[in-house]
Amino acid sequence: MTIEANFDGLVGPTHNYAGLAQGNNAAAKNAEQPSNPAAAALQGLAKMRALANLGLAQGVLPPQERPHIPTLKQLGFDGKDAEVLMRVRRDAPQLLAAMSSASSMWTANAATVSPGADSADGRVHFTPANLATHLHRSIEPMVTGRALATIFRSEKHFAHHAALPSTPQMGDEGAANHTRLCSEHGAHGLELFVYGAAGDKDPKPEVHPARQNRAAGEAIARLHRLDPDYVHHAQQRPDSIDAGVFHNDVIAVGNQHLLLHHERAFVDTKAIRDWVKRRMSGRDPVFIEIRDRDLSVDEAVSSYLFNSQLLTMPDGTMRMICAHECRDNERVWTAIQRIVDDPQNPIAGAEVFDLRQSMRNGGGPACLRLRVVLDPAQQAAVNPKIWVDDALATRLETWVGKYYRDRLVLADLADPQLLDASRSALDELTQILKLGSLYDFQR
Repeated sequence: MTIEANFDGLVGPTHNYAGLAQGNNAAAKNAEQPSNPAAAALQGLAKMRALANLGLAQGVLPPQERPHIPTLKQLGFDGKDAEVLMRVRRDAPQLLAAMSSASSMWTANAATVSPGADSADGRVHFTPANLATHLHRSIEPMVTGRALATIFRSEKHFAHHAALPSTPQMGDEGAANHTRLCSEHGAHGLELFVYGAAGDKDPKPEVHPARQNRAAGEAIARLHRLDPDYVHHAQQRPDSIDAGVFHNDVIAVGNQHLLLHHERAFVDTKAIRDWVKRRMSGRDPVFIEIRDRDLSVDEAVSSYLFNSQLLTMPDGTMRMICAHECRDNERVWTAIQRIVDDPQNPIAGAEVFDLRQSMRNGGGPACLRLRVVLDPAQQAAVNPKIWVDDALATRLETWVGKYYRDRLVLADLADPQLLDASRSALDELTQILKLGSLYDFQR
């Protein structure tokens, strides 16, 4: 049986609120507040455990090494590690924050993934996102690619591509701007690439950068050997980007034959619907559009309603996985209940999770996961140690308790003991998950 597996990012030991992401309202609002790395990691693990217990295929992806001393040395801070941290804290504290970010936890930005059913060679294709618009994220692709190649190792079943050139003209933010629609997970699907910027003729946001470029989606479609008739490139509304919709998954989400979106998500919604209706076979598509009069873009952004996960359950029904903030907002929760109660769509229920540590940095349930469709042979080729069950979840919770702090402020990022503890944690994690020498400090 072909499945869609969710691979969640494990929150790293340096989880902090530095407010580094331009256009991310929550990150800006909570900048310089104390964080709780242990709580953040445990909240993420609780979601993984719960979804695995529902009978879903749930994997875990490792965090990255932070603070990243090799990049700081590349930027001119030499000496022993403790001296590097002291100097960068004194002379360039924003660089220290950038090199200490735990943003790789949001694995929706890790890569774009196309299943074998869509690719000409029948393999699952991975392209790590270059994350070119922000320094703190632009240092992720090398280790992301290394981790994916270690977990999905078989050349027979998986194809790994290098990240696109790291320039805004080829800006790529991964699966957060990519939606796959299909009748069934194993059927040939439609791949929707959403961009914020393209040529000079297209409208552009005026306040915040457009992180995804159309050229990136076009390049990935070629690399993944996708049929052009089953690929569509759609533009985000620039005014929504300026309102805090920095990724498409902040205002739209799809699963199988269902597309749920706000009416201000796309420049040309009709073109998307026409393409889906024309190309989808095996099942009639379902579109749910939430009107601005019922829920504003600001409310959508603050609650991350559209960053909910839409999941197909083992019984074939769909369920929405929401952040606690959705239930805290009466208008958002009313909108969700209206969706669930509508017999014309396949969403049968909603589950609420406490992900406040991630949400305060601007990442909801769907930000934390990367979707990978796998047929039975491909499932068998995945590193078996990364599949989450109660035993692994318990072991990782114990691991968090051993190494993670329950309070972290920006000044702590220069503490050599934090670096040592983080490296010890990651070294043990690679043994737990059988990832080999994944990190630079291990090589």
